[in-house]
Amino acid sequence: MINRNNLDKIPLSPGCYIYRNSKKEVIYVGKAKELRKRVSSYFSKNHEDYKTRMLVNEIYDIDFIATRSEVEALILENSLIKKYFPRYNLDLKDAHRYAYFRIVPGDIPYIEVERKRESEGEYYGPFVSGNVRKIIQDVLVRNFRILTRKPSPRLRKIILKEEYNKRVEQVRKILRGKVDELIDELQKEMKSASQKQYYEYATSVRNQIAALETLKEKQIMEFSKNVDSNIINYVVSGDNVYLLVFSIRKGILEGKQEYIFSYSEGFLDEFLLRYYDSAPIPGEVIIPKVVDNSLEMYLAEKRKGKVKIIVPEKGDKKELLELVLKNVNLSFFAGNERVIELQKALDLEKLPRVMECFDISHLTGTDTVASMVCFKDGQPDKSSYRKFKINTAQGGDDFLAMGEVVERRYSGSLSKTMKKPDLIIIDGGLGQLNVALNVLHRLKLKIPVISLAKRIEEIYIPDKNKPLYLERNNKGLLLLQAIRDEAHRFAISYQKKLRVKNINNKK
Repeated sequence: MINRNNLDKIPLSPGCYIYRNSKKEVIYVGKAKELRKRVSSYFSKNHEDYKTRMLVNEIYDIDFIATRSEVEALILENSLIKKYFPRYNLDLKDAHRYAYFRIVPGDIPYIEVERKRESEGEYYGPFVSGNVRKIIQDVLVRNFRILTRKPSPRLRKIILKEEYNKRVEQVRKILRGKVDELIDELQKEMKSASQKQYYEYATSVRNQIAALETLKEKQIMEFSKNVDSNIINYVVSGDNVYLLVFSIRKGILEGKQEYIFSYSEGFLDEFLLRYYDSAPIPGEVIIPKVVDNSLEMYLAEKRKGKVKIIVPEKGDKKELLELVLKNVNLSFFAGNERVIELQKALDLEKLPRVMECFDISHLTGTDTVASMVCFKDGQPDKSSYRKFKINTAQGGDDFLAMGEVVERRYSGSLSKTMKKPDLIIIDGGLGQLNVALNVLHRLKLKIPVISLAKRIEEIYIPDKNKPLYLERNNKGLLLLQAIRDEAHRFAISYQKKLRVKNINNKK
């Protein structure tokens, strides 16, 4: 082990460096062309990104493993990350989204969807988009009558193997992306059947052609043929990287994957290494920035085939990069302008990317419920919505109800399973705001909190003598109103369901 005062003991050769904290836990693994130079850079300058500053503060011991080449260092880095799962390295959790179609061998083959290529059979894919998989599977089953499970003994007796195996060959063409070729063959077959007056058979073939044409239309968008590639672009905002991967197979966009992770120097190199540890490696990777050239050699070695990492300056591939960048902004920052405006209006230190809003609903003091809605980057995050049946405050006491719901959200199990927001919004006036403040103070939580009163849309802010009034067209106010109205809608909806349930129980 080496401490930061003895960096001259680290060699200049390529290899991997390993950082441990005072508890001897591995907190980061990296690779370098020159180990000493790379490790020294961590301690010789002020780092702009928060993640790297935190890492440097925690480094207690430094270890290294020298290698013969940069490619060897990449391979070693990948295996060390999988061994230790260091918390300052990227943790990408989306690999389970990939799936293959497998044709299970036998005298009567059938297809299955598989996550891993472990069992015997022919594999096609991988398919990134679950929707695309479902569309393809529907065509195979409905129009080509391919089996999706092992046939029963009874089915084996009645199935015509020669005819069935012909359909299996057609399915192979579909899964290989040769849809146009198959359509041409089926059109000739339909014409021949029609001329022989086999009209029923011609109709079934026509239906197959129509299904394949529909399948082509639902492939989202087409690019140049015979292209397997990933297009990767990103936006760095604050301390985070917002990144999208577009996957193109056989010239067709299959789907996209979204990632958000903390910014650090060299994040793109590390992302590519971690991502392609489990994701299938295409023939080309299109990115906006030059990365270490050893990555290309590493990916080619792992793929056992040629891989090109391309940074286009013009042409179709540059346009694809710009398309992905547009999608990054649409996916992550569609509501960000309103969020920025709200930060300015409320004079908040931190951009309120995650906001939670609470509302109370009851019917003349009965069936009291509360709602909590969550907005991320100005957009509803419905997976984080929560509803509460109020236990302690019946009889229409909104203050008591608000105190209960705020306490339940920020203590107990919810506080352990959900991250705290950047801003809490209370539907109500100064009284409801003070109730929420008292709860947060008791829980020793420092989360910015405001309330929005419906009467004339005044905003109450702690430690302010007067409420804040914003122009009616202020984007920050419009966002607050949208969040408040969504919380109200969600609360009313739950309250109505509860009321109907109670009425039915009394019958």
